Amino acid sequence: FWLKVPKLFQTSSAGRQASPPEFTQPNSFAGAMVKSAKAAASMQPEAVEKKVRKPRSTEGAAEAKAAAKMTKEQWQKHQIGMDERWPVPEYMHVEMPGRSHTNYRDETYAFVTRWMAETKIQYRPHAKAPGSKSHLRYEKYAKAKTVAQALKLGSWPQDWCWDYERGFIKVDGPLREEPIDITQHTEQDAPLTDVDQVIYRWYNKELAKNLGLNYKDLFGTTDPSILRAHRLVAQREARARLDAADKARRRISDEDVEAVMSKWAFVKNTARGNVIPNGQHWVWSDTIGLIRDRVGSIHTVPATKLYPEVVQLLVRWLRERLPQEASNFTFTSLNLNYNYAARRHRDGNNFGPSMIKAFGSFKGGALSYWPEDDKSTDLQKLPENKKVSLQIGSGLDGGLALFNGNSAHQVEAFEGHRFSVVYFTLGCHDRAEEGDRAYLGSLGIPFPAPDADPRSLLRAPLGYGGGAAAKATAKTPAAGGAGQRRPAVMFWKNKELEKQKFQPLRLPRVEPFTGKPSKIMAAAEDDKVKKRILKKPASA
Repeated sequence: FWLKVPKLFQTSSAGRQASPPEFTQPNSFAGAMVKSAKAAASMQPEAVEKKVRKPRSTEGAAEAKAAAKMTKEQWQKHQIGMDERWPVPEYMHVEMPGRSHTNYRDETYAFVTRWMAETKIQYRPHAKAPGSKSHLRYEKYAKAKTVAQALKLGSWPQDWCWDYERGFIKVDGPLREEPIDITQHTEQDAPLTDVDQVIYRWYNKELAKNLGLNYKDLFGTTDPSILRAHRLVAQREARARLDAADKARRRISDEDVEAVMSKWAFVKNTARGNVIPNGQHWVWSDTIGLIRDRVGSIHTVPATKLYPEVVQLLVRWLRERLPQEASNFTFTSLNLNYNYAARRHRDGNNFGPSMIKAFGSFKGGALSYWPEDDKSTDLQKLPENKKVSLQIGSGLDGGLALFNGNSAHQVEAFEGHRFSVVYFTLGCHDRAEEGDRAYLGSLGIPFPAPDADPRSLLRAPLGYGGGAAAKATAKTPAAGGAGQRRPAVMFWKNKELEKQKFQPLRLPRVEPFTGKPSKIMAAAEDDKVKKRILKKPASA
């Protein structure tokens, strides 16, 4: 499953110290580990009682001082030139005022979570001052040449973060491409190591703490814990924004959608081969609502039931501003996308038209669409002067488009952060189970009737082979009015949508589905893991 989760780092070149590059995914694991105050702001009271720091224990201090193998003067002399030979990570030069010294950086968390038992490391000699307990501990575990040895010699993930941020550790690899998720581990995989289990348990606890989540809520579903954590935050954000909109008696706004989607964790989708840009192997893309899987099963996507208020918020955004001429628009599913320009393609088996809207701060990213494409012309030979450019973003020039996804379309290049939502109907919707229809209806999804007319809003494309189709123009279309001939595409600017009479969509509160923690998670929680590790020889 991790092949579908946001990739945090690229593997370092052989012979170079492994180091984290910049992030491009706003809701990566690293993004979850920062700004705990911001992430859990809605959960914090306005006035927080200041905690009284306990005085540092002096127990064992005298023994530590007596056990020192060098004097302070000898240690200080040894430090000359060490900072240059053992530099801190580049990102540590960026100051972050107010951050505690144990609230580690995004890059550190995401880097350390990819370490393995066999990852080779080097410790800076005598990095910590003599006379302290930390010096004695460091002198012991600094002999380690691998992460497995470091763990056995008494260092833990918290130590690795601390030491790495201060330039005390050099990492030579190998590294995982993604953090391990032991709930997805199978008998065909390599056996789990103590390092795997310790890192897994630690980063999930850190993740829950920094996001203000219940640790146990990260488990018990098919979602890996990192993905699950982000989506729980998105669900929490959606509920807060739904409540705020109801209280203010207003529509769900573009800002509401962008805020929720910014917190949503997208999977790395390799299955959408028809849209993946050239040179890429995957895109950030999810489908919620109804789906037909590869074995032909038609059912509700599990994420729909796990995060129902995310779905309700997206549904309400559309249905609370639908123009009169499209008021009978129906759909079964929503496709969520982040930051990729879909190459020219035709959707395979959509029923009727789709609605599409983009959110976020970006430039470019228009939807290019060939409204008269009836699939009789080669995809790459469609006439450029017949395409329609639809600006579907936010702002004054943006808008909402109703188009036929089975006709050719593509997303133009853009800069910035671009999210999009496509509301569409599966071609096999008439075979959906009644239970799925009822559940999706409770989320506000207006399921089409089994005998619905796919041409009730948009006519069939005319093709580009001549005749009537040759007269088709490439102008951006306006929305068709009542009584007019059905068009091949409709488009409404945002300002037109906001002028629609506001009729709030009242939906019941649907509680998220919750599962039971897995046996693997329970095993990872077992405190006996620590005792077992410390009894093993340090020869790993």
